[in-house]
Amino acid sequence: MKYGFGVDVGGTTVKLGLLNWDGELLEKREIPTRTENGGEKILPDIAACVKEILTDRGIAAEDVMGIGIGVPGPVNSQGVVNRCVNLNWGVFNIHETLGRLTGFPVKAGNDANCAALGEFQKGGGKGSSSTVFVTLGTGVGGGIILDGKILGGAHGVGGELGHITVSAPDKHPCTCGKRGCVEQYASATGIVRLTKEALAKDPASSLHQLEKLTCKDVFEAAKNQDALALSVLEQVYDYLGEALASACCVCDPERIVLGGGVSKAGEPLLRGVERHFVEHMFHACKGTQFSLAELGNDAGMYGAFYLIHS
Repeated sequence: MKYGFGVDVGGTTVKLGLLNWDGELLEKREIPTRTENGGEKILPDIAACVKEILTDRGIAAEDVMGIGIGVPGPVNSQGVVNRCVNLNWGVFNIHETLGRLTGFPVKAGNDANCAALGEFQKGGGKGSSSTVFVTLGTGVGGGIILDGKILGGAHGVGGELGHITVSAPDKHPCTCGKRGCVEQYASATGIVRLTKEALAKDPASSLHQLEKLTCKDVFEAAKNQDALALSVLEQVYDYLGEALASACCVCDPERIVLGGGVSKAGEPLLRGVERHFVEHMFHACKGTQFSLAELGNDAGMYGAFYLIHS
C-alpha cells in the first residue's frame, strides 16, 4: 500500500491528513501554527507530526509517495514561497526545506487552489472535467481546475476571482487598490456593508433590532421575508453572477462550486447566483452546472494531497 500526506497551513492551525493512494483519509491531525520568529517552527512541527503518524501506524518511509502542502500566499511551480504575511514567512523554497526535514518529495500550492482541487476531486466538483471554485468568506477567493490541473497562471494568481470588476455604480475601493472588485459586494464583509447602507435609508427593516449585524443575520432576515434583506441579497447575487459569467467566458468550466462560510446559506444562495449568472453569461455557457462545496475546512487538505497524486 502506498500513502501520501495532505497538509493545509492556516494562520491558526495546520491540518495534516494521511491518505492512501486511492484518496481515502486514514487519519487527520491538527497542530498549532507557530508564527513567532518568522514562522521558523512551522515546517519542523509539520515534519515532526508526519514522522509521528508514520511511527504510530508502522508505515515504512519507502511507502510514502510524498507530501502536498497548501500555503496562504503565492507559491510558484518550483516551490518558491513569495511571502506569506500571516505566517511571517519571507521568500524561500518550501519544496527543498520541507523535503530536507522529512526526506520525502514535496509539492506546494496556494491554499485556495488546493481547496479548489480538493472540491474537484472529492467534493462539489467531483465527476466534472473542469471546475471554478469560489470561496465566499471574509473576502472572495477561489481556484480554477481545467482538465484536472490547477490554473496557476504566469504570476501565480490564476483563480483570483474576487478581483473581477463588476458594474456596481459606487465602485467601492478594494484592498487590492482597484475599485469595484466583486469581493467588495459578495463577501461576508461586503454583504454587511451593503446592508448597513440600505438600512440607513429604510427604517422598517427587522434588521434595525440587531446590535451587531452579521452576514448570517441578513440571510436569516431574508428567509423571514424581510424586504430589505431580500433586496440586498438579490443585488449580491447579481454582482456574483456577473463576475462568474465573466470568468466563464475565459475558462468555460463544466461546473461552478460555491464554498466558504457564506455558502452555508445553501440553496437560496446557489439558485440566486445561478439565476443571475444565466442573465449575464455568454450564450454558449448555458450548460454550466452549479453546486455547493462539500468538504468544508478539509478541502485544502485533500487538495494538497492531490498535488502529489497528479
